[in-house]
Amino acid sequence: MLQETTLKFLKELKKNNNKEWFDKNRTRYEVAKTDFTSLVTELIKSHSKNDADLAPLNSKDCIFRINRDVRFSKNKDPYKNNMAAYFVKGGKKSWLAGYYFHCEPGGKSFIGGGLYGGEPDQIKKVRQEIDYNWSAFKGILQQKQFKKLFEDLSRQEGMSLVREPKGYEKDNPAIDYIKLKNFIVSVPVTDEELTDKKLVKKIITCFATMQPLLKFLNRAMED
Repeated sequence: MLQETTLKFLKELKKNNNKEWFDKNRTRYEVAKTDFTSLVTELIKSHSKNDADLAPLNSKDCIFRINRDVRFSKNKDPYKNNMAAYFVKGGKKSWLAGYYFHCEPGGKSFIGGGLYGGEPDQIKKVRQEIDYNWSAFKGILQQKQFKKLFEDLSRQEGMSLVREPKGYEKDNPAIDYIKLKNFIVSVPVTDEELTDKKLVKKIITCFATMQPLLKFLNRAMED
């Protein structure tokens, strides 16, 4: 669970996203950072029992910096309004599919995972694997717990090609997934759940449920 003070800090940062305010409240930030780090450490420890690839990781390997890279962005706010971590073999800079937790008060928090923003050759390999092993992939998506938590892979706007990729036919039984550009799942987390003692259990349950999907994606890319 996270502390109310962490959520309060992020809410106020959103309203005062400037260096002057941040510097004045740096002590509060450090407290919030420590709180989030403790949660991430607990998640690594707990889920590494299910996924041994996470065992060598520490919190620094997973947590993203709060500073934004504004060089190529129209939004010049210097700080993110969230705290987030990516749990994956090799750490957050890895190109592999992994587990993600995003804390952003105001109903924008979520547990997610998968492959997002992959390189063209990676996406090509995943599409081939889905095509070659459609029954195995479909079996992962149709697992009872998977459907209960995620329903399906994300279909948000921009996640899929309008037409089927070159080399694939419209009547391919897996075409709706082959057309995807990102292969991700997510579950929303309310502000109340962020400070609930059951938060870790909820996150670990989601991570364990998406694990077969991540293994499938990574096996495709690593072959």
